[in-house]
Amino acid sequence: MSIEFKDNIPIYLQIVDDIKMQIMANKLKEEDKVSSVRELALIYGVNPNTVQKALSELERENLVKTERTSGRYICATKQQINDMKEKIAREQLTTFLQKMKDIGYDANMIIEMIKRSEANE
Repeated sequence: MSIEFKDNIPIYLQIVDDIKMQIMANKLKEEDKVSSVRELALIYGVNPNTVQKALSELERENLVKTERTSGRYICATKQQINDMKEKIAREQLTTFLQKMKDIGYDANMIIEMIKRSEANE
């Protein structure tokens, strides 16, 4: 599952984003047990402290919970997942629309291009 880390974003945040993507893609479901810090450190190829920081952030966001004796579990609700998907979709759409406008497309041209693209699928 190794991911290619970007230099300009802290690694722990990239791990947080990767785990969030797994939750949104339903690869990690509510009540699934999260791999141990040591296992995740091996998977990601990072220091266990980096993984611990990522998991702490996911707990802070109420996407992961710790059960004292049995480890960590996914606790993301359907609403949280939908909110995360909506946020990412809006960010991607904003970036796309800005790039299209930068190269001279207006809203109608963008809509027509999308329609043609859908017709070709």
